[in-house]
Amino acid sequence: MLELYLPTPDHTDLLGQLLARTRPAQALVELQGDLGAGKSTTARALLRALGVQGAVRSPTYTLIERYPLADGSEAWHLDLYRIGGAGELDFLGLDEGSASLWLVEWPERGQGVLPPTDLRVELAIDGEGRSARLIALSDSGEAWVKQLAAVDDLRALSAS
Repeated sequence: MLELYLPTPDHTDLLGQLLARTRPAQALVELQGDLGAGKSTTARALLRALGVQGAVRSPTYTLIERYPLADGSEAWHLDLYRIGGAGELDFLGLDEGSASLWLVEWPERGQGVLPPTDLRVELAIDGEGRSARLIALSDSGEAWVKQLAAVDDLRALSAS
């Protein structure tokens, strides 16, 4: 586990950029936190760092936004806040093999339908800034967190 303090929105963007720089080829990332905690901000910065051009919209109302990445793969950003249960995901046409990166807000609402999670990013409002806990939930996630912990830019944000 890696605990960070993100004092400004720029630091939340930095977290997203570093997640992009160090990401494995295939990953599912849970973005957890209350409304306004920085989930969409982190996802947007990550997607931008992966070469997404144009508008990067929050999928609050669409439930899913699909983005082509510079490496030819695709990222999916899901916001499951508005669904009542995992069964409602059937109509979205989610096929595990279609996306190399899944960014899922409110993942608990899709439990049992989503692929296994590699990394959970727990965000919270913390004074004027945000706190972030990065929790590995797979071998790939564990390697990702270790790689992130070694990045100089991220060490400066370490809460410990």
